[in-house]
Amino acid sequence: MKKIAIYPGTFDPITNGHFDIIERTLVLFDKLIIAVAISNDKKPMFTLDERITMVKEAVKGINNVTVVGFDNLTVELARAHNATVLIRGLRAVSDFEYELQLGYLNNSLDDTIETVYLMPKLQHAFISSSIVRNLLKFNAKTEHLLPKEVQKIIGNMKSCTLQ
Repeated sequence: MKKIAIYPGTFDPITNGHFDIIERTLVLFDKLIIAVAISNDKKPMFTLDERITMVKEAVKGINNVTVVGFDNLTVELARAHNATVLIRGLRAVSDFEYELQLGYLNNSLDDTIETVYLMPKLQHAFISSSIVRNLLKFNAKTEHLLPKEVQKIIGNMKSCTLQ
């Protein structure tokens, strides 16, 4: 039986830190579903369709990865896709308490689903989507923080809004 993991998040936008977690998850599991949350309460900079497109472009050519959008409980999504593991990234101690609570909550809703926490490599540990969004607002350099495919998409979006 294949071990299927889900990596849920807003991915607003997907960063090199996210991509690092994706690559390392694929070493541990047979299939990865990257689940892009609608997250209207977070007021994302990019639409759901834009974020899904960015994620799909970032993982294009990688086997055993599927990208989906979702607007329901993560454990419900996991059940619908026969996934038994949720992947969560931990960058710093400040992430730990929130992620631990979320992991316990998800396990209380469905005790057959485990949460696995992965840390990005040190060179990506400081990267967050919110940092990238702040840099984008000021037209600052983000090439070193984003997969090149995502940087290209965002660059094309900027040039379209300038015309």
